[in-house]
Amino acid sequence: MTQLDSPPDAVAVPESPKLGRRRDHTRDPEILEAAVDVLAEHGFEGMTIDMVAARAKAGKATIYRRWPSKADLVIDAVACMKAGEIDFDHLPDTGTLRGDLVAMIRPRSIEDGERKLRVMAGIFGMISASPELAEAAHAAIIEPRATVNRTFLRRAIERGEIRADCDVELLAVLTPAMVAYRVLIQKRPVDPEYLISLIDGVLLPAAGVGVSRASAR
Repeated sequence: MTQLDSPPDAVAVPESPKLGRRRDHTRDPEILEAAVDVLAEHGFEGMTIDMVAARAKAGKATIYRRWPSKADLVIDAVACMKAGEIDFDHLPDTGTLRGDLVAMIRPRSIEDGERKLRVMAGIFGMISASPELAEAAHAAIIEPRATVNRTFLRRAIERGEIRADCDVELLAVLTPAMVAYRVLIQKRPVDPEYLISLIDGVLLPAAGVGVSRASAR
């Protein structure tokens, strides 16, 4: 019997393709947070997948199925770092540039900032060789604070508190850069007194605002 003569019920039905096991991404946030913690403590060179797995209470196989290498895990971990306690929809609005800047000084935000800088120290050697990592680090570590400063500076311009032609972009990264220098190069902690000294002694004078050292804190 030829194929054309075959009865209808003899026609072969193609088998459905077998699907692989679906990957479970519900543990991703915990694994990425653990990776950030290990990176901040040990740096990229000292960090191992074993450390991350133990911290996240996850299997190494689970991590490797999601991230083929330690570098891949680090890039995603840095990119997913939270902005800490910064609520961009409800930033302080005290009516003055100094008041807004000082209102952002909170213990939790200081701790979060120092942790992020330790992460940056841990990946410093990789940044020059990985544009993707450099972009992720800038977006997660530097840009959130610079965004806050831009907002406050633009408000000050609208109030007439500072000149409209001041360099907002330069001023926005001034204090984050000095904090990074203190933590990464000088290996010194950041406290409220230091941050206020930057506001009163560097940022406000650079923006053209005169501040008395006896200003209330």
